[in-house]
Amino acid sequence: MSKFPSAIERILRRSPEEGFFGGKPWILSPEPFPLSRSQITELEDLGELLNRFIKACDEAYRRSKAGSLPGWIGKYLDKGKPDFLLRMGQSPALSPSLPQVIRPDVLLTTGGFVLSELDSVPGGIGFTDFLHDCYKEMGWDLVGGDSGMRDGFAGLFPAGADIALSNEAADYRQEMKWLASSIGGERFRVRAAETYQPEKDIPIYRFFELFDHANVPFLRASEQALMTGEMRMVSPPKAFHEEKLWFALFHRPQLRDYWRRALRDSGFRKLQDYLPYSWVMDPTPIPHHAAIPRLDLSSWEEVGQLGRQERQLVLKVSGFSEEAWGSRGVWVGHDMSQEAWASAIAASQERFERSPSILQEFHGPRRVSHPIWNKKTARVEEMEGRVRLCPYYFLGTGKVKLAGVLATIAPMDKKVVHGMEEATMVPCCVVD
Repeated sequence: MSKFPSAIERILRRSPEEGFFGGKPWILSPEPFPLSRSQITELEDLGELLNRFIKACDEAYRRSKAGSLPGWIGKYLDKGKPDFLLRMGQSPALSPSLPQVIRPDVLLTTGGFVLSELDSVPGGIGFTDFLHDCYKEMGWDLVGGDSGMRDGFAGLFPAGADIALSNEAADYRQEMKWLASSIGGERFRVRAAETYQPEKDIPIYRFFELFDHANVPFLRASEQALMTGEMRMVSPPKAFHEEKLWFALFHRPQLRDYWRRALRDSGFRKLQDYLPYSWVMDPTPIPHHAAIPRLDLSSWEEVGQLGRQERQLVLKVSGFSEEAWGSRGVWVGHDMSQEAWASAIAASQERFERSPSILQEFHGPRRVSHPIWNKKTARVEEMEGRVRLCPYYFLGTGKVKLAGVLATIAPMDKKVVHGMEEATMVPCCVVD
């Protein structure tokens, strides 16, 4: 008989020889993370709402460029981007093309779900599928079903696709190879984005951020084919979709009527609860008689001087930067010295024209307890930590389908919850 709990034994036996995440380990757990049926229903509804939000963001950008919404929307979102990406993003033929995979980072707080980010080129699809494969034989009612992740991904490309994955995203290479293999056949191939040569009639799953365009030459070389829709790419090459700025733009009072019409009143109110209040870190001087909303300060320099208890805030690089994805480019105000915080604020001002940042109100995930496998003691123990949920939604059927939820539980002393050696990552299951 194995000395390991069944799920642990399956993970150890079935993991690729090279491991996941570039060989980086994580803490294993014998059980999925439980979610109630009401929480699952809320996550399913959230997928529909986020799909409408992304459509509304796409329309807002286009209307801003056309002049029927304020021009500063497009100016913010265009900063730092080369002309060829701006042309692709504004192509009329690409207007209907939207992300087909949606993955928010959802914090489980004492007040309910709060979204910290929204990703349309997410990692974790293959890894979550792998975990489903390891836990399914234990009889758990996994969110999305045993094969929800692979079915959702395969549904985007009925005839198959090339997965163009960059060196920047190399930590996810093994999971995408796993996913391609689990779907079966030769329909899906993982290709190096840096040397990729598109083939006629083969769609592309884009596993690289658009800021990395200089290392992915086929992107510029295929500009016309992508702009006309002759070459299909998921997610489409619209750099403005990769900006966290949208959270701040959602809270701008000048756009409130637009969001209300686009999302309907009920959706607008719900999204107000889900999206933390955020600010664009625009260095334009603020008039002496004005103040930054909610902060009641007249300059970002003053924000940099806030005391530790006053800076329950998170500073983030918005997008189009190697610092804008993963856990990079994030500074938690109350977890830093005053000097380091002031320096981070000042740096955000200096790089604004090439890479804007946003400031968000901090929402700490609530404390949870979950069993883990302690490999040093060879025992199952309880771990207390904070949890981030990553629900994966696929739109291949034309409807938003929740295919699985990955839970990451990090130790209590970690303010930013993400995959790390000290964290455990498990799929979610439904409990009554």
